[in-house]
Amino acid sequence: MEINLDNIDKSLLNIIQAEFPLHEEPFSVLGQQLGVVSDEVIRRVERLKAGKIIRLIGPVFNARKLGYQTTLIAMKVAAKRLNEAANIMNAHPCVSHCYERDHDFNLWFTMAMPSEKNLENGLHELGNEIQADATVNLPATKVFKIGAYFNLGSGNLAAPKANIDDTNILDKNGDLSPIDRAVINELQQDLPLISRPFDSMSVHLSMNVAEFLNHCRALIQRRIMRRFSASVSHNRLGFVANAMTCWKVPVEAVEAAGTKIARFPEVSHCYERKTCSLWSYNLFAMIHADTKKACEAIAGDITSKTGLDKTKVVLLFSTKEIKKTRILYPV
Repeated sequence: MEINLDNIDKSLLNIIQAEFPLHEEPFSVLGQQLGVVSDEVIRRVERLKAGKIIRLIGPVFNARKLGYQTTLIAMKVAAKRLNEAANIMNAHPCVSHCYERDHDFNLWFTMAMPSEKNLENGLHELGNEIQADATVNLPATKVFKIGAYFNLGSGNLAAPKANIDDTNILDKNGDLSPIDRAVINELQQDLPLISRPFDSMSVHLSMNVAEFLNHCRALIQRRIMRRFSASVSHNRLGFVANAMTCWKVPVEAVEAAGTKIARFPEVSHCYERKTCSLWSYNLFAMIHADTKKACEAIAGDITSKTGLDKTKVVLLFSTKEIKKTRILYPV
């Protein structure tokens, strides 16, 4: 289903990618910003969801503050096993994002697992199930930028800034109270498209809606929730090329390079990651553009402007999106 986006659609998408209003009547708030009535905003969101441009509207949590360990994994999987591997990934509750990429390590995915579980054992079992020829575990040691945001450049409204979280990714333990846990568990659902979508959530917790929303805002202030926002399909917005770009960077240069890379608007994520004998690249950035050639040009520009070694960079283009979702974190 192809959807033509007008300037209101584009402005709406710009706003709710970055921050959806935590308000008793959020669609009314959006309508005031866009110059339309709240019912019109709801109809537009329904249409954008039907067209698979908006995937869902909900919270993005800092997994580590919820007591989860996270990592990026790469596997070498025989071509004849990729369909079965995709089925396994789609069924796995701890896998959020999974892509095939044009490299010997052709299956890349992110995983979040409760801290009390043995992540290495879980990866070993998964590798055996998939029959991977090789597996590398590449946990992050530093985050420079996190938060996919696709600026549609509408003429009516300046696009909000994408969320950038420069805290240490190794932050742990959000010191969750019983009320925190109840709100977090209740909030993890696709937002109902009704005028007062938070009312039913608050009723389930025997709270009034103002109290519930105050708790939600406090979770953001405490960096337990990164944001409450819409997840969108970048492919359907025209950003059909994405390259996981990896550099080999001397340890003493990582901080400066990562900080500079994070400033590029085409970069959605930037991390320093652990290396291993099978993977020696330590600085990662996700670059999005409308073509492969544009991604290559952006990566070249980044490499030049950060003073990195152009002989020590690799671009891994996604050839198939297998899974992209927000994990449920029972707490």
